[in-house]
Amino acid sequence: MGRGSVTVKTDILRDMVIVVLKGILTPAEYKLSETLEGLLSIKKIRGNLVEAGRDKLGGIITEQTGEEVISFHTDISTRNGERVMIFKLTSDLEKKIML
Repeated sequence: MGRGSVTVKTDILRDMVIVVLKGILTPAEYKLSETLEGLLSIKKIRGNLVEAGRDKLGGIITEQTGEEVISFHTDISTRNGERVMIFKLTSDLEKKIML
């Protein structure tokens, strides 16, 4: 979309890597999200973009954690411009890190 998020925070919880991206919407998208049609359009377009890069994102998580990604879940808030991504892994990464 031509710009990145303002902040990114990642947490590991059991067998999940949770990524929160803040400030991802453009001013035009905020304006567009004032209507239900615009809001749904933003969610669909942004969802399609993330889904197109899903394999690449999963590869980055696997490379960094050593665990395979078995599922991926995401949603975007058009109210506060935040996206949450959850990568579900093959095993409990948090437990491995704590050992």
